[in-house]
Amino acid sequence: MEKKLRVLDKIDKPSDLRLIRKDLLLQLVQEIRDEIIDTVSKTGGHLASSLGTVELITALHYVFDVPNDKIIFDVGHQAYAHKLLTGRREKFHTLRQLNGISGFPARYESEYDIFGVGHSSTAISAALGFATSRDLNNEKYQVIAVIGDGSMTGGLTFEGLNNAGHLNKDMLVVLNDNEMFISSRVGAIAKLLTRILTLGLLKRIEKRIETFFRRIKFVGMYMLRIAKRFKILLFPGMLFEEMGFAYLGPIDGHDLFGLIEIFNKVKELKGPVLLHVITKKGKGYNHAEKDPVKFHGAARFELETGNMDSSSAMTYTKVFSQAIIELAEKNNKIVGITAAMCEGTGLEEFAKLHPDKFFDVGIAEQHAITFAAGMAANGHKPVCAIYSTFLQRAIDQIIHDVAIQQLPVIFSIDRSGIVGEDGVTHQGLFDISFLRYIPNMIIMAPKDENELRHMVHSGFMYNKPVSIRYPRGKGTGVNIDTEFKNIPLGKAEVIKEGNDIFIIAIGNTVYPSVKASETLFLQKGISCGVVNARFVKPLDTLLIKQISERVKYIITVEENVLAGGFGSAVREILENEVKILSIGLPDKFIEHGNSELLRKMYGLDTEGIVKQINDFYYK
Repeated sequence: MEKKLRVLDKIDKPSDLRLIRKDLLLQLVQEIRDEIIDTVSKTGGHLASSLGTVELITALHYVFDVPNDKIIFDVGHQAYAHKLLTGRREKFHTLRQLNGISGFPARYESEYDIFGVGHSSTAISAALGFATSRDLNNEKYQVIAVIGDGSMTGGLTFEGLNNAGHLNKDMLVVLNDNEMFISSRVGAIAKLLTRILTLGLLKRIEKRIETFFRRIKFVGMYMLRIAKRFKILLFPGMLFEEMGFAYLGPIDGHDLFGLIEIFNKVKELKGPVLLHVITKKGKGYNHAEKDPVKFHGAARFELETGNMDSSSAMTYTKVFSQAIIELAEKNNKIVGITAAMCEGTGLEEFAKLHPDKFFDVGIAEQHAITFAAGMAANGHKPVCAIYSTFLQRAIDQIIHDVAIQQLPVIFSIDRSGIVGEDGVTHQGLFDISFLRYIPNMIIMAPKDENELRHMVHSGFMYNKPVSIRYPRGKGTGVNIDTEFKNIPLGKAEVIKEGNDIFIIAIGNTVYPSVKASETLFLQKGISCGVVNARFVKPLDTLLIKQISERVKYIITVEENVLAGGFGSAVREILENEVKILSIGLPDKFIEHGNSELLRKMYGLDTEGIVKQINDFYYK
């Protein structure tokens, strides 16, 4: 039986939207949703946020002339419909897979992705850059920034808003308010947006007042401006209007034809405009609507039940979560801080048990660090749980507000190393390098989830800034100790002795290194020792120097870029003629794909370590 051709199959570029009958647009929207749900069930991905923007993105592409007009997304995880409408429909099944299309807008991938994005709060600044460049070049096109409400908690958004209002450039900001940032609302801006949604009668009164003032011409318009200035309860859009934006909304983000109508009107307006759109995260898939947090960054799942992949091994994140809960029960000075990643960093249960000691500051990593520093300076023991890729945004605060003052803040760095399908913007490959050069900073990485538990406990003993990096996903499956153990500061662990070669490994590269040493002996008779470094800083200098005097070959292994990483630290302390091979990641941004495939590709699995050591040893 011949497969029925979908409306979606006729869309190879956005301009094709305007060639189909308008009454088919609603069918197209449903087909886009179905395609997203079906694909993400097989590949994993950011489901709930992309389902919430299908009508919004379809309307934008229907009205605006992309890529001549510029649409910038913030953050990129809401842009799957954009990919389907911009020539990537036939490749969409490769979403987030090795050599497939990215889960985020990427300039290298399509002319329609005019600005790459994986982090948050960047779109307004980037859009203002395009608008300013456009005017300097005497060009004519529209610039649209589509931002999620979570981006409103990031300071960069307000820096962009402030400058855009000052420069008064023609640009449109579409605030996609799905009533949830990544998980739940945090902060004063969230309360303001909530108030907008619950005005009810006040909104109707506002409309009557505005109509009355407009009828009395010039005096009325003057009075209207005064009324808006002093009656922010009636005009919540004043937050944006005071920053120089014309505020419109809120409007229904799932009313496709209403969106098309308002976009056609808005594009004629001059100056900066902010359109407030209300959407539902997970729209169109019952399981995602009921649990949008679970389906924000979804693993593969069964379509009918919504059940996701699982295994018996505990994740590193879960082990960290349990450790911090136990420690907080014994020490009332311990507090947990995260930046809009409560569930992702494992602090959800901590927040339930210790609500007065948990702080989600929104997508504001810089603030999170200085906030923690203030608490530490006053005697508390803050734990900042932040993904490696997002911690990069707060290097200045780590240096100035924590390290210089030697404040005992613990940085719990989740998703360190290769994170897989989220790709270049999310790989946690730089934290060893950018933290290692900071004085007063202790850097640890556990070989397994049990050692992570003891590192979290030990971090509070050192009374200095402490970074603990650990990978995404399941642990090794080792038994978890019930009692905490102290790890002496800067002391490595010799796992296996050797006479010919010593591998000094850090973090999740330790077990592959142990297996590599066994393989080398079985295949070539090479006696290969293995050290679990545990610390990047301070290094166990005495042990490493003693090893260098016993063998001619030292191998360092890390899941970090080699530039400035763990291997560099070992090289810096060795002055004799020992030969050193550093195994790690090259000086490039690592693409998206399955984590294990990427480790194999870059020689960080057992087979890859063995091959590199053989090539080095026998050359």
